[in-house]
Order: sequence, then C-alpha cells, then structure tokens
Amino acid sequence: MKITFGTFAPNRLKAMLVVLAASTCISSAYANNNDEVSFDGERVEWVVPFKEGGGSDTWARFFGPRFSQHLNGKPVVVVKNIPGGGSTKGANRFERRGKANGLNVFSTSASTQIPYLLGDSRVRYDVKRWNFIMATPTGAVVYVRPELGIKNASELAKLQGQKLKFGSQRAASMDLVGLLAFDMLDLDIHAIFGMKGRGSARLSFERGEVDIDFQTTSAYLKKVQPLVDEGKAIPLMSFGVLNKEGKIVRDPTFPDLPHVGEVYEMIHGKKPTGVEYNVWKTFFVAGFAAQKGLFLPKGTPDDVIASWRSAAQRVIDQDNFQEESELVLGQYPQLVHEDAVNTLNSALTISETDKQWVRNYLTENYNARF
Repeated sequence: MKITFGTFAPNRLKAMLVVLAASTCISSAYANNNDEVSFDGERVEWVVPFKEGGGSDTWARFFGPRFSQHLNGKPVVVVKNIPGGGSTKGANRFERRGKANGLNVFSTSASTQIPYLLGDSRVRYDVKRWNFIMATPTGAVVYVRPELGIKNASELAKLQGQKLKFGSQRAASMDLVGLLAFDMLDLDIHAIFGMKGRGSARLSFERGEVDIDFQTTSAYLKKVQPLVDEGKAIPLMSFGVLNKEGKIVRDPTFPDLPHVGEVYEMIHGKKPTGVEYNVWKTFFVAGFAAQKGLFLPKGTPDDVIASWRSAAQRVIDQDNFQEESELVLGQYPQLVHEDAVNTLNSALTISETDKQWVRNYLTENYNARF
C-alpha cells in the first residue's frame, strides 16, 4: 500500500506539551467562592458510554463521589452506563439530550475522540462544542495469556506467525492505537469485533476467548493486575507517555515495562520510523494525552461551568488525592485549568493527509466504512 503522508506536526505537539506542563500549576481562578451555583438537593447524571468495568467506568466511579463532596450543595452523583457503538451511542445521546443545567455530564475516551477525528458516519456529536471540565492523560498496557509461552516483551518475536485473537470494539476506535502497534510489531492479529468496550474485551480474555489484550491504566490497575499476580496474564509493554520534548518514553506508572518503540527496536534492530509509526504517534496523542475527559453540554451557562471547574480543582487539591489517584488512575497529571482546553483542542486536531492515510489503512485492512 503506497500512500503519501504528512509528517507529525511538531509545532502542534510542542504547543500541547507546553499546555500540559502549565496545567499542573495551581490557579487562583478556581478557588472556592460563595457565588458558586448551588446543587443542593439535586441529582447529577454522569454518563459513561461503555459497560461497567472498563477504564472510563473506573475513572468516573473514582471521581463521582469526590465531585459529590466538592460541588456546592453536595449533590448525589450517579454514574449511568450507556454502551454501544464504541461510545458513539452514548455521545450522540448526550449531544441530543444533555441538559445545560449542570446536572448532566459526560465522560469521553479515545473511542469517543478517534471516530470524531476520522469523520465516522456514526458521529452525531461535536466534542469541540461541549464544555471541558477536566481530563486525565492515561497510558495502557498490553498483556497476553501465559499459555502462549512467553514471559516478557523480549520474547515477543516468538509469537510471529501465530494467529492471535484480540477482542475489539471496532477498528475505528481507541483500538486503532493497539491495532497499529501490533501491525508494526509484525503480529498476526485476528480481531474479534463487536465488543461493547475494553471492559468486555478483558472479560473475553479472562474466559480464554482471546489471546492478547490491552487496557488503559485505570482498568489495568484494578482489573488486570490481580490476574498478573495470579499468573493468569503476562504484561509485555506499555504504550508509553510523551515527555516534554515530545518523545515516547516509559510510562512512570509501569517503569519496568518497555514502551512500543522499545519493543519495535527489540524486534527490528532499529528505532521505529516511517508512515505507520508517525500515524500511530498521532493517534496515540489524540487518544491518550487527554484521554478520560469530563464535559458539560453545549450552551451550559458560564457560572455553572465555573462551579464545576472549581469543584474539579478542589478535588485534586485534597491532601490525599495524589496517593489515592495513583493507586487507581496511575501517575498522570489532572488537567483542570482553563488553558487545558487548548490541550483538548490539540488532541482533536488531525491533518487531512494523516486522516486520509488512516482511513485508507482501516478500509484496506479492516473493511471500515466512513
């Protein structure tokens, strides 16, 4: 397949990284004040567009009670799971029905943002028109069944030529990041599509129906690490994280695991370059730099938005927050300030050349239609 490709946009990435660094600073603009909107006696519906048990569900259920405590009036926050369409069902519903009164919020993930970037025909929502409250960058870990007979990533080449079953929502979702990585590593992946989310794929792994899987950090720590401890799963690699120079480095939550680029070098004897790796990196940024996001609907009044952002700041300012969040979410900064909106905008931007390359890739390899 010969397709022209535009190089990864370093200026956009650099700008995004600057915002990421700035967003870790404390801003007095989000300090508590007596003029905040009160949610006393109210019930907040927090929509998660996946089944229970996946990374987005874990993220929402971690933050839900904390927002209940720190929103003015201490409303009840209830998580509602609306799976389907790789998150597009719930996102489309939120676009149509989300009420701009502060009582409806929505969690995005890479599987919400990637179809949006690809121009997927199922997308009836515009993430850029929603009101960004906070987000958490995240990582992911790839693991395999012990029956495959390998113990770590250095032995991954032994699996080349074997057909490996992988549970997937669909190719044009967050799973694209994994599928591109597997392709670069010359693994023969047989994707079983139709999963309701990464949580469903993990359950298929536990039942022995698939051989290889990846989970985002929160789901991995909560659901997969016990399998590793019991010898039922073998962790191979992480997707890595971006450092301040825009390079992929080891994920600080999993410092003992090599990242995709390191494993590529183990197999091919050289660092990854070329079209596929650059596209992989583009979608890794899109899917993981601001991966778990919280939004209010378009049209929400400014004072309601400010109250939610103030609550988000108070949540992460708790003395025990960092310790608790690292156990559940991993070692990643929380993006909560106004400038962090720019990070989201960067993650939701793709060149037309990159977009066409990956659409062609998905159509030729997975019969995807847009």
